[in-house]
Amino acid sequence: MPLTRGLLIDGREVPASSGRTTADTDPWTGRPYAHVAAGTPQDVTRAVDAAAAAFPAWAATPPGRRREIFLRAAEIMAGRADEAAELIAGEVGGVRPWAAFNVRLAADMLREAAAAITRPTGRLLATDAPGAYSTQVRVPVGVVAALAPWNAPAILGTRAVALPLAVGNTVVLKPSEDAPIACGLFVADVLHEAGLPPGVLNVVTNDRADAAEVVSALIADPRVRTVNFTGSTEVGRAIGVQAARHLKPAVLELGGKNPLLVLADADVEYAVDAATFGSFMNAGQICMSADRIFVHRDLAEEFLGRFAARVDALPCGDPADPATAVGPLINTRSAERIHALVRDAVGAGARLLAGSGEIEGPGTLIRPVVLTDVTEEMEIHSAEIFGPATVVRVFDSTDEAVELANDTPYGLTAGVLTENLATGLDVARRLNTGIVHVNDQTVGDEPTAPFGGVKDSGYGRFGGQAGVEAFTTTRWITLQAHGHAHYPI
Repeated sequence: MPLTRGLLIDGREVPASSGRTTADTDPWTGRPYAHVAAGTPQDVTRAVDAAAAAFPAWAATPPGRRREIFLRAAEIMAGRADEAAELIAGEVGGVRPWAAFNVRLAADMLREAAAAITRPTGRLLATDAPGAYSTQVRVPVGVVAALAPWNAPAILGTRAVALPLAVGNTVVLKPSEDAPIACGLFVADVLHEAGLPPGVLNVVTNDRADAAEVVSALIADPRVRTVNFTGSTEVGRAIGVQAARHLKPAVLELGGKNPLLVLADADVEYAVDAATFGSFMNAGQICMSADRIFVHRDLAEEFLGRFAARVDALPCGDPADPATAVGPLINTRSAERIHALVRDAVGAGARLLAGSGEIEGPGTLIRPVVLTDVTEEMEIHSAEIFGPATVVRVFDSTDEAVELANDTPYGLTAGVLTENLATGLDVARRLNTGIVHVNDQTVGDEPTAPFGGVKDSGYGRFGGQAGVEAFTTTRWITLQAHGHAHYPI
């Protein structure tokens, strides 16, 4: 029987005001995995009501108590790994290694949020005022709107709320329609089991047809003071415009066209391992996936042969099978899009080294594709793929590789494979991305790091001190400690 879940408002699970529900579909079986409440703008208002009412008490909660909740939540998250694996397979078709990675990193994010609570957040400023002290402190903004995607549900649902909550804000979370439980209600369940008070975190799920209306109502509510969104550049641009219209800051982590550079001195066997993982983990449905692989001509023949053979051997199919490496895409629309990108490229002269781009199984499975001889007029050259396909191109010099890597409107992440770390660092400084991994592939995340991109990959940062600053505001406080101030009139 499919699961049934309601909205989470003020610590209680409640139906949508309309009484409607919406199906949460399993991409492998095509059947409903769950039915969740189809929230409305009226439900958004209810959720913000609860968050606004809970904010003063939560912001004033002693840091030791907040830290205790987050440390307990991390242990609960880690302990519910099997449940998360089932959710991630059923909602988004994620294979078990991907689900395990989601849970580990989500638990680490909660631990890092706990650590952030007790770090110093202020400084003493110089002042010319006699007898006065001048200070700068960071204070919570109030209610935060969090919009989380489906592709790494436990990670990105946790990231959307952990630091905002830890620094004293309250949150209204709207999870993706494709993973309302794994990236929304499950994360909230963990935090509430750990002792998070009612109203501090509220979750509004929705029907896909109502998404724009629900998001607009959330951003427009004057009590919401900051927005964070992870997802496509197209949607992120619209979110940014709406937030700016209401004079609200936003953290936007958007798409990528991520390059992996295999320099002339790279270890070919390691490069094949790195490229396979970077391109095809989670069926390529990661914002950091390696869409483009640039290989030095001296290594090209050996790399291409080994890479194609490795990719062709990847086990594909049912995400519930522990042996599966590449599972289905999130839905038939995504599969049809990848199929069309590959067909367009091959029809215009690109060469298939692995895979075919054909749709198999339940209409959501595409075996991993490796293309070469891709030219600028082909859509796959410029479009974010976000699926099980990658493009390989040969280069003759490091300068050429850097130029090719930067030739994109995106700028999220990059990988540079070389045995010479000095060369790798030099290349890293020249790449126009928010993240560069030297001697590693493009996919990597740590809760202590400032995560985000440049150009069409968004702005603002999650994680680390940059994340704390994104969800707090600066307050200048002076204290006339010695005597009274003098006024000229």
